[in-house]
Amino acid sequence: MFEEFQSAILPFLTIFGDDRYIQALLALALSLVAALVFNRVIISGLKKLAAHTSLDLDDHLIGLLHAPIYYSILLLGIASATLILSPPALTLNIIFSLIQSVAIIIWVVFFLRSNRILLTSISRNEKRLKIVHHQTLPLFLNLFNIIIVVLTVYFLFSAWNIDMTAWLASAGIVGIAVGFAAKDTLANLFSGVFIMADAPYKIGDFIVLDTGERGAVTHIGIRSTRILTRADVEVTIPNSVMGNSKITNESGGPYEKYRCHVSVGVAYGSDIDKVREILTSIAQAEKLVCVDPEPRVRFRLFGASSLDFDLQVWIQKPVMRGSVVDSLNSEIYRQFNEHGIEIPYSKQDLYIKELPAGQ
Repeated sequence: MFEEFQSAILPFLTIFGDDRYIQALLALALSLVAALVFNRVIISGLKKLAAHTSLDLDDHLIGLLHAPIYYSILLLGIASATLILSPPALTLNIIFSLIQSVAIIIWVVFFLRSNRILLTSISRNEKRLKIVHHQTLPLFLNLFNIIIVVLTVYFLFSAWNIDMTAWLASAGIVGIAVGFAAKDTLANLFSGVFIMADAPYKIGDFIVLDTGERGAVTHIGIRSTRILTRADVEVTIPNSVMGNSKITNESGGPYEKYRCHVSVGVAYGSDIDKVREILTSIAQAEKLVCVDPEPRVRFRLFGASSLDFDLQVWIQKPVMRGSVVDSLNSEIYRQFNEHGIEIPYSKQDLYIKELPAGQ
């Protein structure tokens, strides 16, 4: 690349004579002029075009882009001037390696900054990839930064003609060893990313796991999920467990509220219309029960000794569940007693066929 740039400007340089030092100075001056023209004309034009768009992303990227291109043009001029001066081969190789190293570092800084701006913009965009949002943003920033740094090391070694074969083999062995040692941690990390992307639940939802844990989600992290039980105990569950569990989201569905179920059985022969009316009026009178959606009464089952009903109500917060169920059960018992509706219970009758002699 350096030789091609020199070949392009050499016909212009020979106009001023055959003195190598003058040609080298002219090459430096020409690269400086080219860098200034690029900065003043092309970058300024791009900034004006970007100002007419509704996005801030292009403004930031163009603002970052002018510095690496400006210094890259200057480095081309320095390389061309070095070629014109024709130093010894060893000195020439060292200078070229230094120039390439500086250019690599300049562009790495650009890519690191652009990575942060681009991913931050994606995480704030409503039409973004679901997998990238404010919680997964640090993970993806670090992941792409690591990739950039690894590539930087590779290109720096190549600039100094260092063979990377042994290093890559060693890195592969270390990577395999780390993978086996941290397989549980990696499983949690990947599960955390997929949970955030799939969003089976969100912070504030009341969930029930098939393992029995239940509570409100207080934190969704990369490694674990935390839920707060009704006993005000915070439980931390690894995301690998969450990813492999059946999760019932009681806050899901068309209503962003929390369902409560109160099951009650009445004796056979009871007036089921009266039962519906009483249960509905009790739910509507409860202050903690939401008006929308309306309470529902369902006749669920012909039980062994009872007609089983299910009263469904919605509340604003899961912590209200205990007090709401207590209030509804108490009022149901009072109202059923007042209206003569029997709540059957398990009982046993003992029949004595014959008393022992002498009794």
